[in-house]
Amino acid sequence: MNKSIRSLFPVTENYIYLNHSAVCPLSTRVRDAMNALVEDVLHHGSVNYRDWLRTYEDTRSSAARLVNASAHEIAFMRNTSDAISAVANGIDWREGDNVVTCSVEFPANVYPWMRLSQERGIRLKLAEEREGRIDPDELLSKVDEHTRVVTISWVQFASGFRADLAWIGRFCRERNIIFVVDVIQGLGGLKLDVERDYVDAFAADAHKYLLGPEGIALLFVSDRVIDRIKPTVVGWTSVKNYEQHLDYDLNYRDGALRFECGTLNSAGVYGLGAALDLFLEVGAAEVETYLLGLSDYIAERLSARGYEVISSRRQGETSGVVTCTHPQHSPRELHRLLLARNIITAPRANRLRISPHFYNTREEIDALIEALPD
Repeated sequence: MNKSIRSLFPVTENYIYLNHSAVCPLSTRVRDAMNALVEDVLHHGSVNYRDWLRTYEDTRSSAARLVNASAHEIAFMRNTSDAISAVANGIDWREGDNVVTCSVEFPANVYPWMRLSQERGIRLKLAEEREGRIDPDELLSKVDEHTRVVTISWVQFASGFRADLAWIGRFCRERNIIFVVDVIQGLGGLKLDVERDYVDAFAADAHKYLLGPEGIALLFVSDRVIDRIKPTVVGWTSVKNYEQHLDYDLNYRDGALRFECGTLNSAGVYGLGAALDLFLEVGAAEVETYLLGLSDYIAERLSARGYEVISSRRQGETSGVVTCTHPQHSPRELHRLLLARNIITAPRANRLRISPHFYNTREEIDALIEALPD
C-alpha cells in the first residue's frame, strides 16, 4: 500500500498495530472530520444543523455504495449488538421457530437470539467449529421447516474463518429464510456486495475494520425483508415528516431509516463518513487483495517458525485475521512479549490473534515474526 495512505495513520509512528479485530486506530481524516463537528458545535451550537443532516445522508450514501445497497436500506445504530437486536426483536416469531448459527460467534450475535430462546421459546441450533472453520454444509444441515433465521459472522473473531456468504445466502433465499450477518470483522477489509452475497441484513460497528470511531454502527436491512422486521424501539425520528413535532402520525420512514429512533451520534457519523470515503477512494477490491496477500504472508511466516496456524487457509475462507498457537508459549505470554516491543496483537480463545489492515506492511510482519520466540 502506498506511503500516502500509511501516512494517514499516526499510530505507525509508535507501534506495529496488528489488532484491528479489537479497536482500530483512527486516521487523520477521521480525526479531522470529528473535530470539525465538535468545533462547529463549540462555536455555533445548532445553527448549522442542516449541515449535520447533509452529512448524515452523505455518510449513508457512502455506506450504501461500499456494499452495493440503496441508501434507505442503511441505518445508523449505537453498536453491533444494538443493530442485531433490532432485527432479532422485530421478527414476528411463532411457537416452534428456530435460529441457526454456530458455537463460536462473538456474544453480540448470540445474546439477542438467546434471549428469544429463553423468553419466547425460540430454539437456537448451533454448528460446531472444527479445525478452525465452520463447515457450511454442517451449518445448513441444521436448517429445517421451522428455521426463520440463519445468522453467522462473515469473519469469526477467534479464528479468522471467512464464511461463504453467497453459498449460505442463496440457500436461505430459496427457502425464504432471513439471512443475518455480523460483518464487523470483515467490512472495510473485504469487499461485501449484499446482492451478490444474498445478505438480507447485516450489522457492523465502525471501530474495527471500518477504521472508524466507537459507538456508531451500520445496520443494513434489505427491502426484501423490511416488512418482516418491525421496529420495536420507536422515537421521534422513526417516522416520516418527523420535524412536524405535533403531527402525531406513526408512518415509518422508508426502509431501514425507521430503526433510527432519535438523535444520532453526530461526531461518530462524521468520523464514519471520512473512513468510508477512504475505502471508496482506494477501492474495496484493492483493499481486499492487499489484505489477503498480507494474511497469507503472515500464515506462511508463522508456519515456517513452527507455529500452528488455526485460521483456515482454504481458498475463499481466508480473511485479514490470522490466529495461531505455539506448543510451548501461551497466547497471553506471546501477547505480552510482543507488547513489550510495541507490537500490538491480542489473545483470544486460547490463540494469538494477528489482525492487520491495508496500511500495514510486510516489513512490519517480518518484525512481528522476528520478535516471536521459538
